[in-house]
Order: sequence, then C-alpha cells, then structure tokens
Amino acid sequence: MLSQLKIQNYALIESLQMEPSAELNIITGETGAGKSIMLGAVGLLLGNRADTKVLFNTDQKCIIEGAFDISPYQLSDWFEIEDLDYEDQSIIRREITPSGKSRAFINDTPVTLDVLKRLGIKLMDVHSQHDNLNIGDQRYQLEVLDLFAQHPSLITEYKHHYRDYQKATKHYHELKSTADQLKQEADFFQFQYDELSKASLTGDEQEALELELEELENAEDIKHKLNQFISLLSDEELGANNQLSTASSVVQQLSRFGEDYQQIQERLQSTLIEMQDILEEAHKIEERVIHDPARIEEVKDRLSLIFSLQQKHRVQTIEELLTLQAELEQKVEQTANIDADLDATKVMMNDQLRLTEASAQKLSKSRRAVQKGLGEQISTLLRKLGVPEASFEVAISDQELNHSGRDTVQFLFSANKGVKAQDIRQVASGGEFSRLTFCLKYILADKTALPTIIFDEIDTGVSGEIAKKMVIMMKEMASAHQVIAISHLPQFAARGDRHYFVYKDNSSERTVSKVKQLEEDERILEIAKMIDGDNPSQNAMQSARDLVSQ
Repeated sequence: MLSQLKIQNYALIESLQMEPSAELNIITGETGAGKSIMLGAVGLLLGNRADTKVLFNTDQKCIIEGAFDISPYQLSDWFEIEDLDYEDQSIIRREITPSGKSRAFINDTPVTLDVLKRLGIKLMDVHSQHDNLNIGDQRYQLEVLDLFAQHPSLITEYKHHYRDYQKATKHYHELKSTADQLKQEADFFQFQYDELSKASLTGDEQEALELELEELENAEDIKHKLNQFISLLSDEELGANNQLSTASSVVQQLSRFGEDYQQIQERLQSTLIEMQDILEEAHKIEERVIHDPARIEEVKDRLSLIFSLQQKHRVQTIEELLTLQAELEQKVEQTANIDADLDATKVMMNDQLRLTEASAQKLSKSRRAVQKGLGEQISTLLRKLGVPEASFEVAISDQELNHSGRDTVQFLFSANKGVKAQDIRQVASGGEFSRLTFCLKYILADKTALPTIIFDEIDTGVSGEIAKKMVIMMKEMASAHQVIAISHLPQFAARGDRHYFVYKDNSSERTVSKVKQLEEDERILEIAKMIDGDNPSQNAMQSARDLVSQ
C-alpha cells in the first residue's frame, strides 16, 4: 500500500506530503483546487510520461516520491528478475528537470518507464473518468471476465500454445513461399549448377593458366634468351664457367701459403658446383619451353570459359564462382527435398493448431461457466445502487483464434423493466456507467491482491441513500485493500478513515494547491460546507455530525 506520498514543484503544487491510511481515504476540495493534479502526480509514479509543463517553478526540478509497504505481496522474485534491491518499504521516485529530462528510480536504482509500469500495475489500480469509456471496450470486458473467472493458468497455457502456433504458421508460410519460388526457378538453378559443375573449376587455376599462356606466347623469345644465357656460362674460351674454373686452379696453387687462400679456393669450388647446377636447370627449362599453338588455344579456351562465367555471374574470381556453385547446389538439393520439408512443417503447424484449439476450448468453457454469475452479481449490486430494474448480462460469442482465445465478450445492460439488455455503450447513461464501473471494481477487488485502489469521482451521478450504499461497499473493499477516493459527496467524506482536504492558497503572489489532513472538528465543518455551502447552518452542522457518527 501507499504509506507516504511527496510531491514537489508539480503543477500548482509547490510542496505536498500525505500519509494515507491503510483503509479508506477520502479526498475532498473545491473544483480546481488540485485533487486531479494529485492523481496526475501518482500517474508519474506508475510510469506515465511527463514534460516540463508540469513544473511549478520552471527553473527547479519536479520530484514525486511514493513510499510503498509491499511486504505482504510477495514481490521479491519480481525484484530479483528485474535486478533490483528488494525492500519491504520500497521507494518509487520520479524526477523531471527544467530541461525536460525525466528519470525514474526504484529504491534509488535508475529504471526505465517500462519497468516502472510493470511494478505500478502490481501496486495500484487508478480509476478515472477514462475507465467509464473502457468499460465499453470489448477487450477490457474480456479482461474483466477473465479476472472474475480466476483462471490465470488457463490464460498462460493458451498464450503459450497460441504463440507456438503463430511461430509454426509463420514458418510454414515462409517455407511455402520459398518452395513456390524455388519451384519456379528450379530449372534455371539446375542449369546454372550443371554449367559450373561441368567446368570443374579449381581455386588457383586462373592465375596458373594466365602465367602459362604468357610463357607459351613468348616461347621463342624465352628460348633465345635461355640459349644466350647458357652460352655466356659455358663457352669454352670466354664462358664464365671456364673462366671461373681457371681462377680456381690459380688460387689452388696459393693454398699452401695459408688458410685465407684455402678459404677462397673452397668458395670458388662451391660457386663452380652451383653454376653447374644452374646450367643443368637452364638446359632443362630450355628443352621444356616450346612453341605449342595447340596448347595456346587450349589455355585460351579455358581462360575464355572462366572469364565468361565470371562475367555472366558478375564476379571477379574463381573463388566467388565456387561459392556460387555451392549455393546453387544447396538450392537444387533444397528444391528436391522441399515438398517433404513442407509436409513436415504443415504437420507441425496443424499439431500446434490442435493444441491451441484445445486450450482455447478450456479457456472458453471456464469463461462461460462464470458469465451468468458475473451478470447476476452486477445486476444485484446495480439494483442496490439505485437502478431497481437493472439487468446486466455477459454475452460470449465465437470468433477466429487470436491472442486472447476464440471468445468475443459483450456487456449488455438495461435499466428498465421489460426492455431487452443491449450493448452498454448504446444504452447506459453517465451515472449508470459510473455505477457499473464501481460494481465491477467492487467484485474484482476480492479477486486480486492489488494493494491500492484509487477512485476519481466514482460517485458521479449519485447522491443520498445511493451514495451511502456505495461508500459502505467502498468500506468493505477497504478492509482488504487500501482505498483512496476523490469525492464531492458528504456521505463519502463522512465514512473515510482519513479525510484530506485540498485547497488553493492565495496568500502569496502565486496561487498554490495544498492539502491537509482534517481533524474531527475540521472534518465536520468541511462536510457541513459540502451539504450547505461556505456558511453552513446549524442544521447542516448537525447533519454532518450525524453522518460521521453513523
């Protein structure tokens, strides 16, 4: 529950602090004094967005802080999942800077608004006039019926199966689309694969072929230069080999004069051996190099095939052609197996559909089991709240499977005897909408573990004895939940365990909204003013005392 609320620099509020009772809290005040402003501040704690327009002083930051006693609500696992420090007395804080930057904290740890919202829905249910519109929305009506049915495990089970069915359906249709495309292009893929496969390409052959072609086309010149090289080395008179041999003999004659000469002679001998090897290798190359027109044409044809394939497939290298060949091979194999894969995927999809339909049927059966009971309970409460001929029904019809099952829920209402119940959006008045909403909140309060329920003028369109009955029901709700109600009725104000009065203070240069907890005498005076105006009569004062004493 909300144990303390602090508001600083928000709208008309310069600074405000209140500590609500654990049971029924009533907030009253004149129109425009700031009651709904307080709700706006609470909304920030629940993750609503804000801007700098909410700042009372535009050069200071706005701070909204709520202290919540969450010890009875088993939220420690949620805090652990969100990687937050758990405290029985947890603090939620929102800050809005003059620059418009908004920050949110849970127990001083920064969090996103999404995290704040996920915690907020576990702590508070805030009724506003917008809820009177929600009650006409069929999705909201289905949520109400599910809460009343108390079958969260069935909802979880259904959503699990429906999610798996959606995945299987998506996979099947994607595969079918792929299959259709593959079948349309199957012959083309096969032709391209066969062409590349027949070419028997290897990764490094292009470079080798280009080098071979260059050698073949220059064979005569290469052969001439090799012969010239061999002649320079091996000529009997002027050849380098003969000259070097003579030099080695001369140095050998000097070797007896010391080690230096011996080393020179040994090095010359090694050079002679190396030169002889070079000559032998040059002879072999010269014999291998021949002008072969047939081989030239063969190499040119092979390179032409490679170039044409590269140009055709818009690639630069054989490696890219080989990659494409592997991809085409995969597509050819996939096309051959696609029908079997498609059949298997369809079987999986149908299996998931059967599971989803079975789960939807269980969920629908549970909903239909309570639809009459919900209608009867709401009808009874409406009659108690001044709609003596009220008839409320919950109609359920089938639709295609969706995220919530196969049921469409419609709330039907009639306020008059003998008149068939119709869609509440078409027949309910503003006051009847308020009472319908309140009755639903009253019934669902016992179905949830929500710590705090806030009503914003739920008493619209009611008065007198009906107001008394409504606030008695609210008191019953407050026995299990903290209830905070903004009201303009004295009957409500008299029943609160704690009464807060919101007012405008015009004592300074700028109007500010303030709130005070009323003591007994102050409370009676305020209730009398609600009955009889700013200068209540003695009769109004006595009526206020009577209301409080009741």
